[in-house]
Amino acid sequence: MTGMADAPGTAGGPGTADVSGTADAPGTAVGEELPPLEIPVTRTLIVSGALASRDHQDVHHDAEAAREKGSPDIFMNILTTNGLVGRYVAEWAGAGAELRRVAVRLGVPNYPGDTLTLRGRVTSVAEDGAVELAVTGTNGLGSHVTATVTVVPAGGNGTEAVR
Repeated sequence: MTGMADAPGTAGGPGTADVSGTADAPGTAVGEELPPLEIPVTRTLIVSGALASRDHQDVHHDAEAAREKGSPDIFMNILTTNGLVGRYVAEWAGAGAELRRVAVRLGVPNYPGDTLTLRGRVTSVAEDGAVELAVTGTNGLGSHVTATVTVVPAGGNGTEAVR
């Protein structure tokens, strides 16, 4: 994940966990838990994620407009959440990992000042090396995201099983 080292919640940033490159280690098996990753939910993260995904809805950058629409503050969009889930899994799977599928379902909103905690668990390991993970993300309000992610870890080129 080039360029992520300086972003909040990434390797070397505040509130991080070392999740990098553990999938290709011997013993990747069903039930294996990924280390949790805590990501501070800041206004900058919310606004920059919305802008990067070309989501210009005012509820993602204008607190007054968000309040007028019934929200207590701006909130994170689904594409930012999707990207954070993908990043979490890709960092665990190692440089060169291939994300084959990321399916997310949103729950409670992510507001500025909260912390998103991502956790994952291996649910299957296919013969071709693909690993399926169940990922959850929680914040102070409860469950923000549930996801199913399929990834071929670095070194598991899609032709052999991860061991």
